[in-house]
This record gives sequence, structure tokens and C-alpha cells, in this order.
Amino acid sequence: MSKRARLLAVLAVIIVFGVFIFPTFRWYFLTSDADKELAANSSEQIRIYAQNLAERELEELKKLAADSKDLPSEFSFLSDIAEENYKLEKKAVPKTWTVIDVFQSIGSETAVFDQLEKRHREYALDLKERSTDILQLGLDLSGGMSILLRADMESLAERYGHTPTNQEQEQALSRAMEILNSRIDQFGLTEPEIRRQGENQIYIEIPGAADPDIVYRFLRGKGSLNFHIVDDEATASFVDYLEANPAALGIDLQPKDPDLLEAGRVVRGFYKKDQYGSDQLISYLVIQEEAGLGGEHIQNATVGSDPITGRPVINFTLDREGGEIFYQLTSANVGSTLAIVLDDRVKAGATIREAIRENVQMSGFERQEATDLALTLRTGALPIDLLVDNQQEVGASLGEDSIRRGLNAIAVGGLLVIVFMVAYYRRGGLVADFALVLNLFIVLAILSAFRLTLTLTSIAALILTVGMAVDANVIIFERIKEERRLGKSPEASTKSGFRKAFWTVMDANITTFIAAIFLSQLAKGPIQGFAYTLAVGIVSSMFTALFVSRLIFDYMTESLHVKKLGLSWRSK
Repeated sequence: MSKRARLLAVLAVIIVFGVFIFPTFRWYFLTSDADKELAANSSEQIRIYAQNLAERELEELKKLAADSKDLPSEFSFLSDIAEENYKLEKKAVPKTWTVIDVFQSIGSETAVFDQLEKRHREYALDLKERSTDILQLGLDLSGGMSILLRADMESLAERYGHTPTNQEQEQALSRAMEILNSRIDQFGLTEPEIRRQGENQIYIEIPGAADPDIVYRFLRGKGSLNFHIVDDEATASFVDYLEANPAALGIDLQPKDPDLLEAGRVVRGFYKKDQYGSDQLISYLVIQEEAGLGGEHIQNATVGSDPITGRPVINFTLDREGGEIFYQLTSANVGSTLAIVLDDRVKAGATIREAIRENVQMSGFERQEATDLALTLRTGALPIDLLVDNQQEVGASLGEDSIRRGLNAIAVGGLLVIVFMVAYYRRGGLVADFALVLNLFIVLAILSAFRLTLTLTSIAALILTVGMAVDANVIIFERIKEERRLGKSPEASTKSGFRKAFWTVMDANITTFIAAIFLSQLAKGPIQGFAYTLAVGIVSSMFTALFVSRLIFDYMTESLHVKKLGLSWRSK
């Protein structure tokens, strides 16, 4: 591989990993504290925020319109919309936009309000999305949120059909804790703390911003994801009746008149995500009370994209028994509507075109909702309903002073290593330091790309990989120095030194890598996070030591034709 090709490969790596780490850099160094607080709000809080700001701004614009004032620069986005409308209507665009011009072009105060709200909504939701696309700090470094859940024993008794024994309660709570851990920490790197508290409570601490929406996401699918056949005729009659009698429904969304529906039929609300990501009731459906298929028959679920519309879809497979049940259900109801009911809410529906046996596809979801639902299907339904008793923000366990001292120690230690390498290996030390910085850059970029959590154990793994990266360069430099003592040229010494050091470096790193992989599979929690970070660091350090450092030395000896490598004060 030529030097030019290797240089392009290194530049490509730097660019790609720069893209990976940029969201984390932007969030921690370029985002204000006020915006971080806004991103931590729930969807409903963001709705209130956007609407309040839009109302205030609308009143301000109405006052300016009454005085025939020009449109202020902070509302220039409205003039862009108005300009597009002028062009569509083939009107002459004003050179200077007044507030009255904008109101007349957009159409009404309501339309202007919608545009103002949309601007603030998109800004807040973009911040919220940015806050999840970064390298998170663990509970010990930045704190997070705590949730106290209480097991609903009454719902458990309803499921069993009798008062559950102590053993049945223990089994349900243990299984619920396993499922919660799988949902919150899919890769073993978020490092939440989940433990029993009292007889029927579960205490959870999750690192990161105290986002109330997180609770809903991992508690969804509390125990009922089923497929029901829709009674289309009864639905049409019920909707007509409801239009004439708006007060016909009770609080539980069931008709106050029990004779309105025939036996075996129930009403369920059909919900869609609104612009804020919250469930909004769209309509009502009358479905068969008995589920045609239960979610427990789902073996696996993945998120894909519809090849025509590009919308997210959920593909899942059923076990043998579920496949047979679903085949009989769809065979007997061709032409009917199949409703997907999650926690007594209809989330999607589709007309049955033909009999389906094992491989099923669901659509009608947004990307995040589809991802969350697929995770719910993979981990299984919670065996018991969990109620949120308390939810609050928790501080970092180490404290700001301890964190500052730890960061200072890391910075001073890293600086001493850099200075020592330059002082002892001179020009070679500069090469090693560049490789070291690049190694840390790559590791942090990978952790950021996978949205992993940086904790004390992860930092320990990072420090260990720094030591291994420096050690690899030391081995290479000492081999090159040995070759120089034999009287070889700088170019020959470099090639021979890297060749002889190659397997020594590889053996040391591969054995550690294998240990890290086994540790990642056998361990849980912080130890698993340590193992993953160590494995990534080992691969990165081998790349920087054997590929990047070699490229720099080859450039010096073959292109610049240096006569002295300058690997120490005593050797040439």
C-alpha cells in the first residue's frame, strides 16, 4: 500500500470519526445551559413552552402591525414564507417587508401563530434529539434521574385469576427487573442502577438528563400487546351514534349504555403521535374483546423501512404455535381490519389481504416509536404493571470537586507522558504523542457514535489503553534503535524495526483484547462497560501505533530522506 493511499486512509478515518464526535463536542462545548435545560423537558412541557412563546410573539407582531412597522429581523423566517407565497401567486415581492405584508401573505393570525409555534417546537425537539445523540456521562460523573416504581399486585391477581402467592410475586418482580434492565441498558454500557426496595418497589437510577419521557419509553408495553379483529360495521354505527351523543362515553372510554355494544365487543381509542411526539386520540374503534393473538408469541422484532414510502416498519417473527394461530386468524378474516393494541390503545391497523403465518410486518409508527416498540417485543411484556411512585433528579455521586480533581489528575498525567516521550525519544516522541492523541480521539468518537455512557470504569479503561498505546510505540522505537546500532540506514532501520516489533505488539494486544471480549460477555454493568471501552481502545491503539506511526516514519525516511531519526539523545 503506497504512502499516498495510507495517508488518504488516515485522513478518511479522522474525517469520519470527526463526524462521529462532533455531536458530543457541540453539546458539551457549544450548547448553552438554558438549551440543555430545555432539552430535558417532557414533550408536554415543550408544547407549553412553544405555545407560550408563540402567543407572546404574536401579540408583539400585532402591535407592530397596528403601527405599520417593518418586520423585525428576528422574524425574518416569516418573510421567507411570505415570499414563497408571493412567488406562487406571481406577485411582485416587496423590497421591504412590513408586518402587515406578512400577515396578508400568510393568511391569518392563526396561520402566523402556527408558524411561530412550529419554529419553537422544532428548535426544542431538535435540542432534545441532540441530547440523545452524544456520549453520555454516568451517574458518578454528572448525575441523572431516579424513579421509584411500585408493583400493582391487584393487576397481578387479575392476570392469575387468584391472589398470587409470595413465590409468584417474587418471580414477577424478578422478571420485571430483568426486562427493565434489558430495555434501559441494551448494550451493557448505560450502567443504570436497578434494585429492589421494600416488598413491592423497584428503584432505578439512570444517567443523563432527567427527561420524563424516558420513563414512558421503557415502561411501555406493560403487559398487553395483542392483535384484535375490528368490527367495522359496529365501528361505523358507534361513530355515528357518538356524533349525535357526545356524552355517551365514560371516563374509561366505554359506552355509558352497556346495551349499545353486543357481547364480546369493546371500544378502544385509536392514537397517533402528534408533532410533539405525544399520543393523541384520533378516533374510536370497536374491536373483539378476545385477542386473536397475544404478543407472547413474538420471537424477534426488528425495525426496517418500507421500500416504497420509506416509512419505518416493524418486522417480527412468531413462534410455531403463534404462526399457526395467526394463520387461522387471518384466513378466517380476509378483508377485515386487524388492530394492533398496545396497553389498550390501538396503535396501528391494517386490512388483512391474505393469510399470514409467521413473518409479519407492522406499519404506522414514527421511527422512535417503532424502535421502542421493537425493543418491547424483543424483551417481552412486563409480567406485572408498574406504577411510578416518585421521579426526581439525582446529583453526581462523586461531587463536582472530586470530578474536577480527577480530570486535573488525568490532564497532568497525560501531559507528563507527552513531555517524557518528547524528552526521551525526541522526534520519535512527537510521533508517539500524535498517535496517542489520535488514539484518544478515535476511542471517544466510537463511544460517542454508539451513544455510550462514560463512567469512572470507562475512564479507567481509557487510561489503560493510553498506557498500552505508549508501550507499543516504546517497543517499536527500541527495535529501530537496535537496528541503527547495527549500522543500518534510517530507512532500513525503520522497516526492520517495525517488522520485528509487529508480532510483539500484536501478541500483547490480542491477548488483552481476547480477555476484554470474554469479560464483556461474562460481566454485567460497570465491568462490562470497562471491557467494551478497553476492547475499542486496543483496536484503536494498534491502528495508531502500527499504521499511523509507520506512515509518518516512512514519510520522513523515504520522502524527506532524513539522515537522523533522533530517537534518543545518544543515538542517530
